[in-house]
Amino acid sequence: MPYLVAADLPLKPAGLRFRTLLERPQILRLPGTHNGLAALQAGKAGFEALYLSGAGMSASMGLPDLGIITIDDVCFFIRQVARASGLPVLVDGDTGYGEALNVMHMVRAFEEAGAGAVHIEDQILPKKCGHLNNKKLADPDDMAAKVAAAAKARRNLVIIARTDAAASEGIDGAVARARRYIEAGADAIFPEALTNAEMFRAFAKAMPDVKLLANMTEFGRTPFFTTSEFEAMGYRMVIWPVSALRAANKAQERVFAAIRRDGGTQNMLDQMQTRAELYDTIGYHAYEALDASIVETIVPQGMPQRG
Repeated sequence: MPYLVAADLPLKPAGLRFRTLLERPQILRLPGTHNGLAALQAGKAGFEALYLSGAGMSASMGLPDLGIITIDDVCFFIRQVARASGLPVLVDGDTGYGEALNVMHMVRAFEEAGAGAVHIEDQILPKKCGHLNNKKLADPDDMAAKVAAAAKARRNLVIIARTDAAASEGIDGAVARARRYIEAGADAIFPEALTNAEMFRAFAKAMPDVKLLANMTEFGRTPFFTTSEFEAMGYRMVIWPVSALRAANKAQERVFAAIRRDGGTQNMLDQMQTRAELYDTIGYHAYEALDASIVETIVPQGMPQRG
C-alpha cells in the first residue's frame, strides 16, 4: 500500500527506528538506493533500512562525487527514498557542507526530510571518493567540532563519523581520530577504504565497544567480503553504496546501444521490467483504489434548468 494515509505511516521517527535496528545483535545490511523506485525494490527484497550514497546521488545528476551537490539536492533524494519505502535511511553527508553551523543546518534539514542517520567524513573540500588517492584530511579537532555540532542539532538522527585516515595515517591514526569523534558525540564510526581483513579486524579490536560500519563498494580498495564475514570481524553495519546504480547504468547502456543498432528495443524485451511488474512495484492499483475510496465520482443526470 502506498504511504499516503495516516494508517500507513511509521509511528516512530526514522532516527529511533534506525537506532532500534542498530541495537539488535545481528549486522544491519544497507543497500544503496539512488531513487524512490530503487528504494521500493530494496524494501520488497526484504531490507529493513537503506543507504543514500553521495556518489550515487551525484552520478544520478550527471555529476562527479566531488562535493558539488547541495543540501537541498540531497533532501530531494531523501524525501523520495524515505517516502517511497517507509524505511529508515542512512544518508551520506559528505564533509557536512561547511563548518559547524552548516553541519547543524544539514542535520536539521536531513532529519526533517526523513533521514534516520547521517555520516560525516573528515576530508576537506574538494573531497574525493574514499577509495581514490591523495585525499586531504581535516584537523581531527575541527572534525570533532562538526560531530559535536551534529549531535547538538539532531533530535533523533543517528550520527556516524567517517574517517578516511587509514590510507595516510595508518590504522593507529584512524583509531585515534575515531576515538576523538566518539568523545565528541558520534554514535558509530565508519573507517573508510580499509584494504584487507587484517585492517578490518585491527580497527574493530581497537574499538570493541563502538558500533562500526563497513563499506563494500565494487572496484575500490576493499576486496569482496560477505555480510557474515564483516559481522565476524566485528562490524554492525555494511553498505553497498552504488551496486544497484552500477547495474542499472549498465542496463541502460545496453538499451541505448540496442536502439541505435537495431532501430528499436525488440531484441531487449527479455531484459526489461514489464509494465505489470513496474505497476506492482510502485503499487499503481493501490493508488487507484485509494483515490476511488476518497472521492466517489457522481455522474450528472440530465441538464440543469435555467433560473
